[in-house]
Amino acid sequence: MSEPTPGVPADPVEPWRMSGQPVCPRHPGVVSYVSCQRCHRPTCPACQRPAAVGVHCVDCVAEAARSQRQATTRFGGTLTDGRPVITQGIIALCVLVYVGQRVFPGLTDELSFVPALAASEPWRFLTSAFAHSPTQLMHILFNMYAAWVLGAALEPALGRIRFIALYLLSALGGSVLYLLLAGPSDPLTANTTGDYSWFTGAVGASGAIFGLFGALLIMQRSIGAWNPNLMVVIGLNLLLPFFLPGIAWQAHVGGLLTGGAIGALYSYTGGRRASSAPASAPTSWSAHYLGLTAIAVLLIALSIVKLTIA
Repeated sequence: MSEPTPGVPADPVEPWRMSGQPVCPRHPGVVSYVSCQRCHRPTCPACQRPAAVGVHCVDCVAEAARSQRQATTRFGGTLTDGRPVITQGIIALCVLVYVGQRVFPGLTDELSFVPALAASEPWRFLTSAFAHSPTQLMHILFNMYAAWVLGAALEPALGRIRFIALYLLSALGGSVLYLLLAGPSDPLTANTTGDYSWFTGAVGASGAIFGLFGALLIMQRSIGAWNPNLMVVIGLNLLLPFFLPGIAWQAHVGGLLTGGAIGALYSYTGGRRASSAPASAPTSWSAHYLGLTAIAVLLIALSIVKLTIA
């Protein structure tokens, strides 16, 4: 049988146990006679965290935080400080693009959604949602005000990932319906019918904004709330194109339908654990991400079909 070498411990021993005095494991040069109430190791003042009884060390506090379930809203959003940073970012980006449009007049044509260019320049499906009419200040002012009001309500409830997915997919839905309902792609037929929508560009965040309206409406209904003022605002904006020319109502309706579908997805799916999972297990929200993927695939498929047969 082998014997231990003199001066060397037979078994590995933590450094803080080898010293004649209790030292902090994180700071071996600091002597501490205060022990963590969980692991009972010495902990120096820099590593001490107040607890209900005594103190805990930073390692035990970190381990407890990892094992604790993260609080979420009923729609899956992670609880934050409530600041709508994504909404603020969207507004800042739209304002920046608007300034660019005023400085560089050709930028509007580069960002607008034109059905005739959808196949060769597909990024226009989304870039158009961050541009606005450079000659109509009220266009961007109304959209940004609506984005702020709706974003302040939706982003904290949904969380940042779900909110940005709602915004972008609603913008995509607006562009897709504009494409699906666009007039003939043949210039001669367009001249005959007078419908040049296939070659006419559209800009504005209205499709995305209507998506936020639709999602908020469905989410409120899912918790038994009813806001008639919201219905009035949606109705008035849907009627607006009949009184003011040059408004792409197709994008409004497309965004509203897409946002409503996503709102139903967020409201009525997810938030469940497997029957065999313990009560402390995190809630599964995978249905949300699968649903968002399905909606995106559907919108892309509809666009491909339209561009193929146009």
